[in-house]
Amino acid sequence: MGSSRRGEEKGLPVPPPPPPNPGGVTSRRQKEAAMEIEAVGADVFYSVLTFLILNGGPSHVLAKVFMVVMEDDPIISPKSSQKKVMRGEEAQKYKAMTTTKHDIFLDSFLPAGSYKKLYSYTHLLNGFAIYAKSEKAIKTLSGAKGVRLIQEDIKMAKMTTYTPRYIGANVVWPLLGGAEKAGDGVVIGMVDTGIDPSNPSFLSTSDQAKPPSASFKGTCQTGERFPPDSCNGKIVGARWFARAGQATGEFNATMHYASPYDPDGHGSHTASTAAGNFHTPAISKGYNFGHASGVAPGAHLAIYKAAYSFGGYMSDVIAAVDKAVEDGVDIISLSLGPTTITSGPASFLNLLETQLLLATKAGISVVQAVGNGGPDANSVVSFSPWITSVGASTTDRKYNKSIIIGNGQVFSCGGLSPSTPGETMYPLALADDVSNTNSTDGSSNCQDPDVFIRSLVQGKVIVCMFVSSNYYEGDFLAGIVDTIQKIGAAGVIITDHSSSDSDIEYYPTFPTSIPSAIVVNSADAQALLEYYDDNLVRDKEGSVTKFGATIRILDGRRAIYTREAPVVAEYSSRGPDVDDMQMQAADVLKPNVMAPGHHIWGAWSPTSDAMVEFQGESYAMLSGTSMATPHVAGVVALIRQRHPKWSPAMVMSAIMTTADVTDRSGRPLMARRDGGVLERATPFDMGAGAINAARAVDPGLVFDAGYRDYLQFLCAVPGVDDAAVLRAVGVPCPPSRARWCSDLNAPSVTVASLVGSRRVDRRVTSVGAENETYMAHVQAPDGVAVRVSPDTFAVAPGATATLRIVLNTTAPGNTFSFGEVVLRGDKKHTVRIPLAVFPAAALSP
Repeated sequence: MGSSRRGEEKGLPVPPPPPPNPGGVTSRRQKEAAMEIEAVGADVFYSVLTFLILNGGPSHVLAKVFMVVMEDDPIISPKSSQKKVMRGEEAQKYKAMTTTKHDIFLDSFLPAGSYKKLYSYTHLLNGFAIYAKSEKAIKTLSGAKGVRLIQEDIKMAKMTTYTPRYIGANVVWPLLGGAEKAGDGVVIGMVDTGIDPSNPSFLSTSDQAKPPSASFKGTCQTGERFPPDSCNGKIVGARWFARAGQATGEFNATMHYASPYDPDGHGSHTASTAAGNFHTPAISKGYNFGHASGVAPGAHLAIYKAAYSFGGYMSDVIAAVDKAVEDGVDIISLSLGPTTITSGPASFLNLLETQLLLATKAGISVVQAVGNGGPDANSVVSFSPWITSVGASTTDRKYNKSIIIGNGQVFSCGGLSPSTPGETMYPLALADDVSNTNSTDGSSNCQDPDVFIRSLVQGKVIVCMFVSSNYYEGDFLAGIVDTIQKIGAAGVIITDHSSSDSDIEYYPTFPTSIPSAIVVNSADAQALLEYYDDNLVRDKEGSVTKFGATIRILDGRRAIYTREAPVVAEYSSRGPDVDDMQMQAADVLKPNVMAPGHHIWGAWSPTSDAMVEFQGESYAMLSGTSMATPHVAGVVALIRQRHPKWSPAMVMSAIMTTADVTDRSGRPLMARRDGGVLERATPFDMGAGAINAARAVDPGLVFDAGYRDYLQFLCAVPGVDDAAVLRAVGVPCPPSRARWCSDLNAPSVTVASLVGSRRVDRRVTSVGAENETYMAHVQAPDGVAVRVSPDTFAVAPGATATLRIVLNTTAPGNTFSFGEVVLRGDKKHTVRIPLAVFPAAALSP
C-alpha cells in the first residue's frame, strides 16, 4: 500500500499526510493524520490507483508503465462456464501461446529498444504490461487491431492476541477439529508487502499435516532472507512482483529485497491476523502482550509481494492477482484499493475491479479493505458488489495507564510501558528546568539528549512537551523515548502544548522499555503542570533550587476487557458507494461488514524501519482497515472449510446476514464521527454490522449470485453502455437485462434514488439442515413504506424461495434513511437484510 507508514495499517503510531480523498472532502482526522493510510497497521495497504482508461490513445503520458488488454480470451474466459475453464496442461499450453503472441504483437508494432515488456497477463486478463519510452509507442498500440483497452499504471500506496475470540471464531474452531485445524486445506492468497518466514506465527507445526488441495499449484521463489525451507506447510507459496518498480528505478534490491521477504512489516501483520499459528506469544520490548492466533490458524498462506516502502504499481498488483488465481488460491486478501474514483464510465469498470470479477467467476472469494478516508461520506475505495469490502472497528480490549502525583491525584494516560520501580514516588522535572539555558533549540520536546544536565535528570521523571502538529511527524514520540533512555532519567511524561482535548483512543499506543505515559486530556495536563509549579522553588535568577513535585508511573501493559460493543473507527471509510467520478451514489451497499481493525497485535518484520518504535521487534500493534480485512479473510477460510461447495456470493451473504447490529444489551452499535462524537451507526458506517463468525458458518439462508448476475448489474449502471461493458469485461450485455442495479440478488437493498415505488426481488437458498419457516419483520426507513411478500414462508434444505420487497416513498427527503428486513426462522436462524434508501420523490396519485 505504500506510504510513510505511521498511522494506519502500520498501526496507529503516527501517520503521514493523508492522500487525496475520493470525495474531495478532507476530514479533521485526514488533515491531522492519514491515520490509517499507511499506518502500517491499519489498513496498511490502501491503494493509490488513479486509473486512466485510454479508449483512443492518450492525449499525454504521465507514467511510463501501461497495461494493455487484448480482445482475445484469457484462460478464465468471461464467455465460458466454470465447467469449461481450461486447466492443467491445456491451460499451460494456452498461457505459453498467449505469451508468445504478445511478444510477436509488440515486435510487429514497436521498434526494438522503444519498450520493455514487464508481464504477460494470461489467466484473468489477456494482455501485458510494458514500460514504454515514448508517447508514440502508446499511440501506436492504441490504434492497433486486437487491443481492447489501455490503462496507465499508477503508483500504489499501503492502506492478534484476542480478536478471534471477540468475533466468535473460537466458537467455530471446535467444529473444524480444533484451533490448529481451523482453516485446514484452505489457501489464503495475501497480496501485500511479503512475509517474514522466520516469525513464530508462520513456523511449521506438527498439526499442519494436511496439505492444500491438489488443485493448488503455487511455488516458492527463494532469495535473500527467504531460503528454500521458508515454504514449510504454513506458507505454501511465495512470489514477488516488482517489475514496474524496477523499470522506474524505484526498486532497490538492498532495501526492498528481491524475494518474497517482507522488509516492511505490513504483509507479515496481515498474514498473521488471517492465519497465524495458534497461541503464539506476542512479545514486544521484552514483554508478552498475550498469545496471538490467526482467525483461521490452520489455513495455509500463499504470499504475493507487490508493495514496497515506495508504494507499488498497479501493474504489479494485477500480475500478483493473476498469478494467485492461476496458482489456485481459495481466497484473495487485499488491503489496498484506489485512492480516487477512476476515470471512465463507472467505478466498477476499472481494470482491477473487472479482474477481481473474473476471480470470483473462478470461485475465489475476494476480501478488500474499504479504505481509511473516514469519517467522510463517499470515501469508500472498494466499489464492486462481488468484493467483500471491510470497514474497521474498535474492540473491548483496553490498556489503562495511570500516573499518581504527590497530592494524591490520579490521571489516566496512554502508553504501554512498565511502572517506575517499586512504590516509590519520583521527583518530577520539566525538561526545560533540567537542561542548559543556552540551548538555542529548546529542550521541552526532548529530541536532543545533549542539552540535558545529566546530574539534574538522574532519578527524575521528565516532562516532555509536544505540539499536536509535531505529534504526527515521523518518529517524534520514539525520539522522546530514545532521549530519555540516553540521559538516564527514571521515566517520562509526554503531554501536549495545545489547550484542546486529544482523543487517546486514536493516539499511538506502542510499547516502551522505560516507564512512560502520554497525558492527552487538557484538564489533566493543566492540573499536572499546576501541581508541578506549585511545588517548585526557584532562586532570583529563575533557576530551580528544589523539585518538590513527585510522581509514580503505573504499569500500562496489561490489557483489560470491558465487554464493550465494537465502535466504527473514525478513520474507517464510509458509504454511500459511488457510480463514477461525479460521485453519484450507487445502488450498492459499501462497506459490506466491519471487523476489528484498531490496535491489533500481529507479526512484524524486525528489519522494518517503517516504525522506529517497533524496530527490531517481531510483533507490533497497528490500526486501520488493512488490519480489519484479514480478520474477514480468516472467517471466509473457516466458512469455506465448513462449506467447500459454497460460491463466493454465498460466503459473503453468510457473513453479512449474520452480522451484529446491537450490543449484548440490544442497544444499537455506534460510529465515531469527527471530533470523536459517537452516533448510531448506519449501514454506510458498518455495512451489515460487526462480523460474527459463530453465526456465519450457519446462516440458515443465503443470497447467491454468479458471473451472469454481475454482468446484468454492470449493464444496469447509469451511464454505462454496451460498448463500455464490452471493452471492460470482453463480453456484451445480454439481450434482456436488469432495469436497476438493485435487482442484483444481494444480501442488502440499496436504492440511491427512490422515485415513487420500486419492486426488488430477492432469491434465498436454504443451507439449513432441516425444514424451516421464516417470518419477515420490517423496520422501514424514514420516509419509505416497505412491504414484503410473502411475509411468511417455509423452505426445505437446498430449496429456494423468492421474496418481493416493494418500496414506496411516503415522505421525500434530502438524504438516505435506513431500515432492515429481518427473517426470523423457527429453528432459531435470523437473517438480516439492511435497507438504505434515498426517498427522492413520491408520485402523485
